[in-house]
Amino acid sequence: MEGNYYMIHDYLIFIGVSAIFFLLTVSIYLFSQNSNFRKKNTRLSETNKIIEQKLNEVQLEHIGTKLNPHLFKNILNSVQSHAYQTYMSLDKLANVLDYILYESNNKFVSPKEELNFALSLIEINKIKINPLFDFRIKSKINKSDAMYEEKVFAPLISVDLIENAFKHTDFLAQDSFISIHLELEDRVFTMKVSNKSSLKNILEKENSGFGSQSLDQRLKMIYSNHYQLEKSSKNGIFTAELKINLGEFYDKVRYSR
Repeated sequence: MEGNYYMIHDYLIFIGVSAIFFLLTVSIYLFSQNSNFRKKNTRLSETNKIIEQKLNEVQLEHIGTKLNPHLFKNILNSVQSHAYQTYMSLDKLANVLDYILYESNNKFVSPKEELNFALSLIEINKIKINPLFDFRIKSKINKSDAMYEEKVFAPLISVDLIENAFKHTDFLAQDSFISIHLELEDRVFTMKVSNKSSLKNILEKENSGFGSQSLDQRLKMIYSNHYQLEKSSKNGIFTAELKINLGEFYDKVRYSR
């Protein structure tokens, strides 16, 4: 009888030790899992911060204006609609995004940089139009011009005129067209954009005003009396012509330092 008592006693001790060992093992496992969860949460938190930082970088602000919020959407829609031109489109898109994210943070860029951006933006927008559509682009850039590589050009100035032309053109009308002329000569930059709009867009422009008011404000604040922006509408044809005397502006800034 006494022997049975000791056997039961030893058995209970064994059960108790096993239970303690089991609980200790489970505790260590749970602690380890909790530690892993905390590390994962920390990594997720850091990732979220990075994403938020990148999003903030995209929200570029400039003097008196903001980048058109539909610009990225329009570009991506153009790329998506023509898969056969995806490689070229993505290459142009990469150039545009790099310029918007990095160069546009500068107060001024060179006409060379802005013109390359404008041409890439035009090529991306061209993807969504029919190859038979009447699209005219003329570029007359004097690369030996003294202003060509000088930091005298406010970044993204060309966006509004280009985007408005593609946005407000009726691509189905037989007499529709878009015409873009870019020029840098004798230290003067010229950009002339014309397009034929549909009746719907004509009514919209009569109610909202032609072009971007923010562009006018920004040009006035930066270039003062060294620019001209003329807008006209006749028979459904809208024309905007921008001239910036970069030479005069450069001389003014240089001698005022």
